[in-house]
Amino acid sequence: MVTIAQSIPVPLRLPALREMFEARKRVFVDLLKWDIPVLEERYEVDQFDDEYATYLIVPDDAGGHAGSARLLDTGRPHILDTLFPELCEAPLPRGPRVLEITRFCLGRARGAHARIETRNRLVSGLVRYALENGIETYTGVAEMGWLSQILAFGWRCRPLGLPRMIDGKMLGALRIDISEETPALLEANGIYRPAPLQRLETLAAA
Repeated sequence: MVTIAQSIPVPLRLPALREMFEARKRVFVDLLKWDIPVLEERYEVDQFDDEYATYLIVPDDAGGHAGSARLLDTGRPHILDTLFPELCEAPLPRGPRVLEITRFCLGRARGAHARIETRNRLVSGLVRYALENGIETYTGVAEMGWLSQILAFGWRCRPLGLPRMIDGKMLGALRIDISEETPALLEANGIYRPAPLQRLETLAAA
């Protein structure tokens, strides 16, 4: 199962999301040394964490955070158009059928095998979410190591421009085109994990 949380006015107020923000701080600030905001020395939250963001969360066996990703509406300010427009040599994909994937986060408390399985479940959840909601394209920014993995998954993915060195990190922008063929393309590379999507409010009501 992959949990979907969206239209949350103040995401930090929800316990289910606070654990995600804590995990993001451990990964992006403590491990990767990104220079990004941290609240209360505990939560990685930025200007895009608002009611317009959508979060996909993969739970661990105890119901906690194993992995997560954030989706941003490309009709509004988002990371690629606001912070890294120089990474795109062609017009930036945007519109109601285009979302930006950001903050793809795998919890560090689990071993390498478990993190790969979480990665696969999260990627599969992103594909399922796109197919169920009429999303045809994802965009994103990634450091070179992660960018190479994404390009090798087997889905229809291509760079939006040449990678560039920015603030000491080699970054690249990409687009991922989603269609009914995408699950089979990922499955051929051992990536796809079919799993239902469950909305957070449904879980809370239950």
